[in-house]
Amino acid sequence: MALWRAYQRALAAHPWKVQVLTAGSLMGLGDIISQQLVERRGLQEHRMGRTLTMVSLGCGFVGPVLGGWYRVLDRFIPGTTKMDALKKMLLDQGGFAPCFLGCFLPLVGTLNGLSAQDNWAKLQRDYPDALITNYYLWPPVQLANFYLVPLHYREDPASTTLVSTPPELSTSDGISAGQCLGCCSLG
Repeated sequence: MALWRAYQRALAAHPWKVQVLTAGSLMGLGDIISQQLVERRGLQEHRMGRTLTMVSLGCGFVGPVLGGWYRVLDRFIPGTTKMDALKKMLLDQGGFAPCFLGCFLPLVGTLNGLSAQDNWAKLQRDYPDALITNYYLWPPVQLANFYLVPLHYREDPASTTLVSTPPELSTSDGISAGQCLGCCSLG
């Protein structure tokens, strides 16, 4: 409980910094869980660079973009009624998620050293399946997120969902598509 209270105090004092660090930490944790429990790599075969890439993506892209998006969405559709939550989810999933996914997947490819041509081909190949998978998972999660979770905590339920992404979604670029779906389809 003391750790939770400390987190709440830090979040109240520095909401932006804490949300960004939380997103990076959760994405790093998701990668560790993926490598150790799903892929069963063991500590000797753990790819620390991949984990650090996920932390960097969380801190440098996912956290800031989602934090900003959720604030804009709350200004655009103020309120917390069931209808407000439904409107937010529809705008989030219909407008933001496809754009965010289209930005995140090429960013992952770039960080993994793909050429522009290979990155484009990978985006064309993976984007439709990633978007469809997004729509299986995120609408109910985001509906609950927008209805039940206060704005300053909103990023956390979305980020923590990445630890439950399906292991069979893997890519050759070193970061599982499941992780990408878990974090980039948050919107």
